[in-house]
Amino acid sequence: MKFIKYLPLALIFISLVSCKPKTKTMQVPVVGFVDAFEDATISQARKGFTDALAKNGFSEEKKTVQIEYSNAQGDIPTLTQIVNHFVTDSVNLLATCTTLSTVTALQKTKNIPVFAMVSPTAQRMKVVDASGKAPANLFGTVEDLNYIDTSFSIIPKLLKPKGAKLVIGMIYNQSEPQSADALNRIKSLATGLNVNIVALPLNTSADAQLVTQSLLNKNIDAFFANPDNTVFASFETILKNCNQKNIPIFTSEAGLVQRGAVAAFGADIYQWGYQAGEQAAQYLKTHKTDGMQPEMVKIRKRVYNPAAAKKYNITIPPNFEPVK
Repeated sequence: MKFIKYLPLALIFISLVSCKPKTKTMQVPVVGFVDAFEDATISQARKGFTDALAKNGFSEEKKTVQIEYSNAQGDIPTLTQIVNHFVTDSVNLLATCTTLSTVTALQKTKNIPVFAMVSPTAQRMKVVDASGKAPANLFGTVEDLNYIDTSFSIIPKLLKPKGAKLVIGMIYNQSEPQSADALNRIKSLATGLNVNIVALPLNTSADAQLVTQSLLNKNIDAFFANPDNTVFASFETILKNCNQKNIPIFTSEAGLVQRGAVAAFGADIYQWGYQAGEQAAQYLKTHKTDGMQPEMVKIRKRVYNPAAAKKYNITIPPNFEPVK
């Protein structure tokens, strides 16, 4: 059913790209930017990436770079078609936003540099070879799970449980490696914090309403929004249902705090894209990847949403800054 639903989108995409001139004939460098799905928070990474390119002299406005942008709208066949098109046209580099885009690009090319953002490490994406080495064409900015410790551990300090133990609900995507890894990490943290975790699988955003309501019926004290593409895409549905039941949301993603979560310690999505863009600009200047490797996210923020904190009467530590 999902393929049929997105078939018109795929056909439109094929029609459009078949009419476009081959990018390899262009005189300016060409960037193929691949977004896996549409999301208000994730889109900040693209802006950061293009801003970094512009600051380094690669601007579409000044015609010093051509950025071909495509969004798969959450459809895997369309995502594959997008990447295949860019590879066939021999773009100078691929910019990939979120894990699915990065993994697909790495599966389709070993030669074109892939500058990742909003993606985990190669190990967490499970794209390393038998010796544990990441693909030679993987660059950009990635993240591990260490920051989740801080994000999750603050919850017991801010909330009192209704019962003997604090119960925190989570939704995870079984098909996303970083989502399953995050859940396992949080479960191990919860044991030491005297917290119970109740987790339910959510593999498509279409099921968000049903799964969230089911989770809220399990007497949870709080919801933790982990780094998961399905959670990002379904966040407004999750937020609406949690607010109706007076259940606060905490997260490891600063962008979700702007959308209504109480607090987070995590990467600034705009800066994540900007950092990847700076590395991509270096490649465009030198046409070399010597000395380059995937970089860890440099900028993480402790942020909170004043309106959400007020709604749940939660006192936020002074080292957290309000979102704008």
